[in-house]
Amino acid sequence: MSSQDKMLAFLDAFSVDAPVWSAEELAARFELPLSTCYRYLKSLHQAGLLARVGSGSYVVGPRVLALDRISRLSDPVYSIGSPVVAALSKRTGFSALLSVLYSDSVMCVQQVATEDAPAGLFGRGQQRPLVAGATANIILAHLPPHQLRSVFGKQKDSIAAARLGHDWDTLRAKLAEIRQQGYAFSAGEYRAGIAGLAAPLFNKDGEVLGSIALATSTKSERLAEFKALAPAVMKAAAAISAGIAESSNVVDLPARALG
Repeated sequence: MSSQDKMLAFLDAFSVDAPVWSAEELAARFELPLSTCYRYLKSLHQAGLLARVGSGSYVVGPRVLALDRISRLSDPVYSIGSPVVAALSKRTGFSALLSVLYSDSVMCVQQVATEDAPAGLFGRGQQRPLVAGATANIILAHLPPHQLRSVFGKQKDSIAAARLGHDWDTLRAKLAEIRQQGYAFSAGEYRAGIAGLAAPLFNKDGEVLGSIALATSTKSERLAEFKALAPAVMKAAAAISAGIAESSNVVDLPARALG
């Protein structure tokens, strides 16, 4: 790992649960000399990616807000998908999510939550494993074999726990069924109490980029109605994919980075 990679890895330490870090804590976490840690922090601070707080510790810096604004305005998945997600939620009365494939995980880029949205619903900027739940499973089902093998090798136990299969052949067979039906349904697989219904998003070359999903409580009185909305979700996904293919923005990229 290069020095630049090690420095940028500092950003991975910051989260909602751990938003403040001191130089000493970061040095211990990444097993680096304190002098090196200070040098990295100085560069990240000067770039605006980190900001100092009164205790001499650091938090995420204001540059991130500027980058988020650029992302919202230029990312075709977000700009094209957001109005479709909002319309789908309004039309069905269920919460809706827009997510992308990102480095062995799924990241939410847009959430439209209804008043009765289940607790713990996926929100913008949150990441979750690329295993379990409709939002992830529909992406898994459309990964090319070499990427899927990479995921299987790294997350074999999680895949088994999600009941997707204890071996490669079983996993491929189950994902083929999902791919053939065009959508994925889940009930409490990733987070207890949440049901999901998702369809895939593609770039202009037909490579999977992410998914659009509806979500509700597994105890909802409208669960049967929810399950019957698969055609509406697939239609919304097709509309977003068509818009991405026609966009002049960065749409010729392959599916988002899978490390």
